[in-house]
Amino acid sequence: MGTLVGPVLSAFTTSKDRPLFPSPTASLPPSKPHLTTSRKIHHHEINTSRFGNFLHLKPESKPGCLDSDLPWFNPSDRPCFDVIIIGTGPGGLRLAEQVSQYGIKVCCVDPSPLSFWPNNYGVWVDEFESLGLVECLDKIWPMTCVYIDDHKTKYLDRPYGRVSRKLLKTKLLENCVSNSVKFHKAKVWQVKHEEFESTIQCDDGSELKASLIVDASGFSSSFVEYDKPRNYGYQIAHGILAEVDSHPFDLDKMVLMDWRDSHLGNEPYLRVNNSKLPTFLYAMPFDSNLIFLEETSLVSRPVLSYSEIKRRMEARLRHLGIRVRRVIEDEKCLIPMGGPLPRIPQNVMAIGGISGVVHPSTGYMVARTMALAPLVAEAIAECLGSTRMIRGRPLYHKVWNGLWPIERRLSREFCCFGMETLLKLDLVGTRNFFEAFFDLDPYYWHGFLSSRLSLHELASFSLSLFGHASNSSRLDIMSKCPVPLVRMLGNLALQVI
Repeated sequence: MGTLVGPVLSAFTTSKDRPLFPSPTASLPPSKPHLTTSRKIHHHEINTSRFGNFLHLKPESKPGCLDSDLPWFNPSDRPCFDVIIIGTGPGGLRLAEQVSQYGIKVCCVDPSPLSFWPNNYGVWVDEFESLGLVECLDKIWPMTCVYIDDHKTKYLDRPYGRVSRKLLKTKLLENCVSNSVKFHKAKVWQVKHEEFESTIQCDDGSELKASLIVDASGFSSSFVEYDKPRNYGYQIAHGILAEVDSHPFDLDKMVLMDWRDSHLGNEPYLRVNNSKLPTFLYAMPFDSNLIFLEETSLVSRPVLSYSEIKRRMEARLRHLGIRVRRVIEDEKCLIPMGGPLPRIPQNVMAIGGISGVVHPSTGYMVARTMALAPLVAEAIAECLGSTRMIRGRPLYHKVWNGLWPIERRLSREFCCFGMETLLKLDLVGTRNFFEAFFDLDPYYWHGFLSSRLSLHELASFSLSLFGHASNSSRLDIMSKCPVPLVRMLGNLALQVI
């Protein structure tokens, strides 16, 4: 949903963040010039799908790069920096932007620093407003809606936006360049550590040294260490930015979740599976003919198959009467959620998906990473920006605890319990849960989705949610969640100790 959305899209190669719900499409033009011009002109050129059957259509958009000049690292120069950041996704560039403001020497290393980010990112507008990034949204919907079932719909008075990947990356790169950040086009193969300095070895044979290495390369990285089993839940989704003949959604409302299953009435196999492991539709209508559609499994363990997701989406679009004329982009998204945090502290710092900041219950990450990067940068600056030059273990301890102070770790444990609860709910239970969730005081559901609630507020949130739940939903939670509850309490106790 995040969305945490593009070609080869997996949160293992970037981040989804995406978001709740799913991830986060290509940057849209300000209007719809060539996308929806006269159908007569394109009538014989477009391989239009039958109703719902879009899987044979190939995405027209190709991966591209920003047309920008970057200050490249020159191997003949002294290869020593204060901080090296591996990866130029949203988290890596945001941290580079923030750290370099303190006069700290930063180098970003990535195989393709100027490539467009593949995933779409959806965020709550108030989150980006608080960060001063609202100008990086290319579309805002004044309201969102949640279809609980065919008879119940929740209308949420909280604006939602689609992040322009081009605008956000351009802004972050420009700020990095103005702060003298260097860039190196290479893939990091190995990281070696000494007491006060670390060295990266790249596929082009170059070696760079720094006091601190930060891994922002995504979930698949092998540089960050864990000391506990990584028992993730997984959010998986298939999305398309498509030109359609028409669609049934209001243009002023973003569809956060559509849990209706009437489209599976003639699909007994899919209907049975969906009743056990439900999926929902996430939709961003840009105009009457241009829409982003994404079928999403909020969380599953083991992960729901990608082919199952696509079959359900095909049945849904057919039922809704949506005929896809062109697939402009497609997105395949897989986001690990929950699980343990990396070992804290350790020699390699992390930011983004590999650092554990993905919301365990929703998959949201981008806005949170944007908000946490300045805090991590401040911790780095207190060590490397001082005349004392605190390095080695004290540095690692400082920066890791800047990202994960005890209060934030405890709050994350609570959200992991929320994920474990969702894993045990079937379609009926999930519908009941979200009906109660969006009936809460907006302070609570806003705060939970945006990771703003303190541990005390999370406790009040859970009591309020239980109070708003139906009797059947309370029974469902009480009967299915004792083990996750006990596990959460045990983990909370261990964190405090």
